[in-house]
Amino acid sequence: MAAHPFSLEGKTGIVTGLANADSIAYGCAKAMHEAGAEMIVTYGSPKAEKHITPLAPDMGNPQLMLCDVQDESQVEALFAQARERWGKLDFLIHSMAFATRDDLHGRVVDCSREGFGMAMDVSCHSFMRLAKQAEPLMKNGGTLITMSYYGAEKVVENYNLMGPVKAALEASVRYMADELGPAGIRVHAISPGPIRTRAASGIKDFENLAQTAEQRSPLRRLVSIEDVGRTAVFLTSEAGHSLTGGTTYVDAGDHVKA
Repeated sequence: MAAHPFSLEGKTGIVTGLANADSIAYGCAKAMHEAGAEMIVTYGSPKAEKHITPLAPDMGNPQLMLCDVQDESQVEALFAQARERWGKLDFLIHSMAFATRDDLHGRVVDCSREGFGMAMDVSCHSFMRLAKQAEPLMKNGGTLITMSYYGAEKVVENYNLMGPVKAALEASVRYMADELGPAGIRVHAISPGPIRTRAASGIKDFENLAQTAEQRSPLRRLVSIEDVGRTAVFLTSEAGHSLTGGTTYVDAGDHVKA
C-alpha cells in the first residue's frame, strides 16, 4: 500500500532555531514528528537549553544540538551527526533571524555596516550555508524551508532593517530553487503572519502590529506556530512534490489586503 501523500514516515531532517515553546521551530518540529519524521533539532544559545529540554517529548524526543550558525565548527558537527546517524537528509528547516536592537529600531538608512552585515549573515546567508551542507546528504532529493515575512514585499511599520534582509532571503530561495532543482531539492519560504514569539518581541510596537493583522485579515485571527508547522509538513511531503521556489503565506489572508 502506497504511503499517504502527506506522510513523512521514513523521512529524516534538521529543524533549526528552537528557543522556547513559542518558537516557530517548535511548531514545525512537533508537526514533522506527528507526520512521522525523525529529526535533529538545534538551538542557538546555551541559555535556551533549560527552556527547550522540557519540550522534547512533544517533538518525539529528537536529538537536541547546540548550533550557532556563526560558528562553522558547530555547523560542521551538526551535519557530521546527521551523516553518521542516517547517511541522508530529506528536509531542513531554517527558522532564525537576528538584528541588533539599535539597528532594528532605527531607520534603514541609519543602520550600521556591522549591524547590516550581521543581520544578513544570521538571517539570510546562514540558510545558504546550511543548504550547501545539506545538499550532499539529499541524495534522493529533499526540501529546504526558511521563514520570511510580508515586510520583505511591502513596507511594514517598524519592521525596518529586517525588510531588506527578508527580501534578500526570498530572492535567495528563488535562485537556490533553480540551482538545486535538477537534484530534486525543493526550496521554499514560508511567510507567517504576526506570531507572538520571542523574536517578534524585539520589533517596536509589535502588539499593535499583531492586533491590526488580527482585525483586518480575512479570517479575522492570527495564525499559530502549529499552522506554520503543518504547512512545512505539506511542503516537505509528496503532496508538495511539484512546488518549489515560492513564498507560501500563512497569515490568515492578511497579505491580500491593501
